[in-house]
Amino acid sequence: MPVVLVVDDEPLQRDILKTILEGEGYETYAASSGEEALKVITKYYPEIILTDLKMEGMDGIELIESVAKLELPSPDGFRPTMIIMTAHGTISSAVEAMKKGAFDYLTKPLDRDSLILTVKRASEHAELLKENLQLHRELYDRFRIEGIVGKSGMMQEAIEIMKKVSGSSATVMIKGESGTGKELAAKAIHYNSPRRSKAFTALNCAAIPENLFESELFGYEPGAFTGASSRRIGLFEATNGGTLFLDEIGDMPQMMQSKLLRVLQDKEIRRLGGKEAIKVDVRIIAATNKDLEKELAKGNFREDLYYRLRVVSIDMPPLRSRKTDIPELVEFFIGKYNREFGKRVKGVETPALKALTEYGWPGNIRQLESVIERAVLMCDNDTITVKDIKGELRALHPADAFDFEIPEEGINLDELEEKLLRKAMAKTNGIVAKAAKLLGLSYKTFWYRWEKLNPGGAAKKDAGEI
Repeated sequence: MPVVLVVDDEPLQRDILKTILEGEGYETYAASSGEEALKVITKYYPEIILTDLKMEGMDGIELIESVAKLELPSPDGFRPTMIIMTAHGTISSAVEAMKKGAFDYLTKPLDRDSLILTVKRASEHAELLKENLQLHRELYDRFRIEGIVGKSGMMQEAIEIMKKVSGSSATVMIKGESGTGKELAAKAIHYNSPRRSKAFTALNCAAIPENLFESELFGYEPGAFTGASSRRIGLFEATNGGTLFLDEIGDMPQMMQSKLLRVLQDKEIRRLGGKEAIKVDVRIIAATNKDLEKELAKGNFREDLYYRLRVVSIDMPPLRSRKTDIPELVEFFIGKYNREFGKRVKGVETPALKALTEYGWPGNIRQLESVIERAVLMCDNDTITVKDIKGELRALHPADAFDFEIPEEGINLDELEEKLLRKAMAKTNGIVAKAAKLLGLSYKTFWYRWEKLNPGGAAKKDAGEI
């Protein structure tokens, strides 16, 4: 049961309230003035404060304001839930108190049932606040910048930038290949910032149809378009005060690029079909796996938006460039999936760790995590062996399937190349563009090699498939 503080300068009223609440099981303290209440609050930390509005000295509204300024030992700023007691003639003042942060008000003379019901509701509200703050503490612990795995020089450089930028509201551009941890970096910045108690919302720009972008970001009013039967709040309004993570920003349609730029400049949006400008305070963190400077040169991305987004730029290195971090990442993922699967895998044998370290990791950290997740799940012993990972690595990267010893009589590279080309063409039903992509070749290079083998041979030259 929550701790309750009753604040009233009338001794009889104070004693009656204390007796009723203690009878309901609440641990209850009493104070005869606002000044005394502040001392009780810093000693017993009540979750609920029931205070009279009109008192000598500090009144109820002044007490609310003073409690808001108190430095309480709570990392996320938890404050008591406050209920105002007022006479019928001063209800307008009670409404003002609610604007200042009071949860509810009761009118005198107090009704016992109303009192108990209101305190119960305040108790539930206080519990929800505590759970919410606990969640934010857990998120902060999970995404604290100091906890990001990576001692290599490139990762340490990225981590240092995260630390410096997290305390500001500057827009950030995070660049890197798929699977390098761009969203993790964005969450680390958010949950280490003053905005961490507000929403973090992620939107993958590559996954939104062009005609739905505006309604997704800005919302809409009833009748804005066919099927819009009710108002919908967009991501900017839903994330007000927090951070909006725009992943794959390079895939945002140009029409939306200009509208996003206007929001960044004016800090206001309009719902589709709406006339009212709505002020929003949202931090933008964007991410891309494209070379946006090349996209600028092609005219695919607005230059003014690009420079507005990259006030601070962070490069997330690919895993192949930070192989010294692989052993630590492997240990981290083993611990994570031990907890999830109830396993007790202690580590990785040396040959297996060597294989993991030497692997190319085209899918970066996301791929490494997937391999370790499966290895932990399938491992029969307390140590992951080469057997536990080798098949998985080959399945993820077909090129590793050619792990064989070169025979003493040697091999014919031309024959091997011909086999590869023919297998790729068979697999893609003769479409050159797809076959070239399968082997990591350019369209022209593949076609040149294929023509050498099959002068004038039939093939489906679908360049649009590249």
